[in-house]
Amino acid sequence: MKFTDGNWLLREGLTVLGAVQAHEIERREDRLTAYVSPRPLVSRSSMLDTGLLTVRFHSPMPGVIGVKLIHHEGILDRGPAFELQAAEGSHTVIVENEQEARLTSGSLSVRIRKGADWAVDFLRGEERITGSRAKSMAYIRDAAGSAYMREELDLGVGEWVYGLGERFTPFVKNGQVVDIWNKDGGTSSEQAYKNIPFYVTNKGYGVLVNQPELVSFEVASEKVKKVQFSVQGESMEYFVIDGPTVKEVLGKYTGLTGKPALPPAWSFGLWLSTSFTTNYDEATVNSFIDGMAERDLPLHVFHFDCFWMREFHWTDFQWDKRVFPDPQGMLKRLKDKGLKICVWINPYIAQRSRLFAEGLRNGYLVKRPNGDVWQWDLWQPGMALVDFTNPEACEWYASYLRGLIDMGVDSFKTDFGERIPTDVIYHDGSDPVKMHNYYTFLYNKVVFGVLESELGKGQAAVFARSATVGGQQFPVHWGGDCYADYESMAESLRGGLSLGLCGFGFWSHDIGGFEATAPAHVFKRWLAFGLLSSHSRLHGSKSYRVPWAYDEEAVEVTRLFTKLKCRLMPYLFETAAQAAEQGLPSMRAMLLEFPDDHTCEFLDRQYILGEQLLVAPVFSEAGEVSYYLPEGRWTHLLSGETVEGGRWRKETYGFLSLPLLVRPNSIIAFGAVDTRPDYDYADQVELRVYELEEGRTAATVVRDVSGAAELRASVSREGASLLLELEGSGKPLTIALTGMGEIAAVEGLEAVVEGSSLRIPAGVKAVRARVLLQESQ
Repeated sequence: MKFTDGNWLLREGLTVLGAVQAHEIERREDRLTAYVSPRPLVSRSSMLDTGLLTVRFHSPMPGVIGVKLIHHEGILDRGPAFELQAAEGSHTVIVENEQEARLTSGSLSVRIRKGADWAVDFLRGEERITGSRAKSMAYIRDAAGSAYMREELDLGVGEWVYGLGERFTPFVKNGQVVDIWNKDGGTSSEQAYKNIPFYVTNKGYGVLVNQPELVSFEVASEKVKKVQFSVQGESMEYFVIDGPTVKEVLGKYTGLTGKPALPPAWSFGLWLSTSFTTNYDEATVNSFIDGMAERDLPLHVFHFDCFWMREFHWTDFQWDKRVFPDPQGMLKRLKDKGLKICVWINPYIAQRSRLFAEGLRNGYLVKRPNGDVWQWDLWQPGMALVDFTNPEACEWYASYLRGLIDMGVDSFKTDFGERIPTDVIYHDGSDPVKMHNYYTFLYNKVVFGVLESELGKGQAAVFARSATVGGQQFPVHWGGDCYADYESMAESLRGGLSLGLCGFGFWSHDIGGFEATAPAHVFKRWLAFGLLSSHSRLHGSKSYRVPWAYDEEAVEVTRLFTKLKCRLMPYLFETAAQAAEQGLPSMRAMLLEFPDDHTCEFLDRQYILGEQLLVAPVFSEAGEVSYYLPEGRWTHLLSGETVEGGRWRKETYGFLSLPLLVRPNSIIAFGAVDTRPDYDYADQVELRVYELEEGRTAATVVRDVSGAAELRASVSREGASLLLELEGSGKPLTIALTGMGEIAAVEGLEAVVEGSSLRIPAGVKAVRARVLLQESQ
């Protein structure tokens, strides 16, 4: 929201009380509170008939400092509030002198200037990374009497802003106006399903605005050297989070707001959907599943979209008996084929649904201020909303989910949750404006919680569209309704990379696009991208997404990349564990892995899958693709070709390949199974060591399907000698060297040498061995 008219004037009708002078700074235990005047206090008379801003500084955990701006403190806070986690014990240091007060937490300090020239500086050591100057903190009223709190934090030269949710607009947010307000707007506009009031910059710090309601950001837009954010009301809180790397920022941010859960290993396989408005029954479903098997296309999850329930009855959790006369038997027959089952749900209750009368009778539906149930006809006739602030309503909704789980359902696609009205009242009295974005958190928390309680920890996975702060705890999320063209494929990737920089570890998208039907060339390019994403789903609107519906080459592309993903599962599941433990996304923007390479700050058509695989999807029918390789000698995973980085490359690819390159000094763990994603990853695993340079070490961890480490491996190079260290369960494995020549001998380990590979038999649980390379190397 803009408050100024250029550099000098205010917009008409506004009154701005900006922080000008610190009157007093109080210290209470581990907090500082500043009382700040909006005008110079030159005499006692200037202390009359004026407002006073209260600014509180505190720290919930090391490296994180919170700032709360308050005008009038007597306003009732009806909630909701983001669920934040604080570290135990004191971790702050406060020092004061005549000029300033300083609160330090870990690597981060806030310096508050005393006296006439108000300023707040955030410091990493003694380096100022951002801050708020005179009049930046402000209380504002408009002509209609509405009140706003505003802050402006400085941006430096060459500083770029990222994040703010799953945004499909340009990846670098400088110059954009971003309103944090969930909407069902597709992927081709400024609207977003997942609005997160959190951003990071390439200077290695992040900012979370701790307000669940509408937060309006002016990112180097209203004032080009500032990020401005504002909310309506009498108070606002934000946190500055220091890295000093973006990776460390995400670790601390997710420490504050919640780490992603580790999804079950089976969820990383290929999902196939009935699609949205298509006709389907058990025979149709089986034709898809059997068709995949006949074509040697591994399939792992089958999804039933909306019309598993009867039209005009969404949501009633009842199978349409006209189409599915024996749903429980059908699910058993599908599961006997080795499939997991997902069904579509939403939190909206149509008037014809059996749940409507129950919800109306028991007070489980969101109401209008006059006591009527809130209803409209958009999406479903007479549609109402489940009131997830009512514990009894949550249990009621959950009970139907349990019935489906008992029937054989393994996962729920938690669609919608964005079209939440504000002219309503909630059971617990929550502020309806704050509930608009927050509603999705309660919705997905209930569904994810049911899956976890019924199936066990580590076995819960949803496919969610909407989200807010903390929603990353309930994976997986997908990118919503995109068109079937290259432009939507690219905007989907931008959205996923932006969301990943907000602590979301697992993200997917509709392969081939949702709206309309893609030409075969778009579908095949999207297949490679989709199967090199965290999660992979074939889904659409008005047509089936089975590969043979496009052409026979699409079948071949599906087979190649699905089997590749299955073999990469030891690597991908270690990546998933990093997401759960460190808050890092599986699909990483280039700047996350290469923070010192300034070219990477702008890249949004390629990404790093985990730490070591660069993926550059092809966005053209002709197969032309331009991508950037950071410095080092990279190896194409599929062809084995090596190329030097530190430059842009322009290449042409067929449909059976794309730029998929391994970072130098890497170990990629390949599993022995290419037909399913959930298997014993350590058994006969192949550890491929790529382009290990002098004095460098490559390391990896192979986990079991519960996420526990089962094998640790590292390789260090000293000239023609490699130090190999293994610690594991004693299962057979292979070490394969890429770009280092053949093995001459092995010391300290009984193993079979085959050229550049080393086969280690079963029974070796811990080893420290020397591998000698041919002298020519």
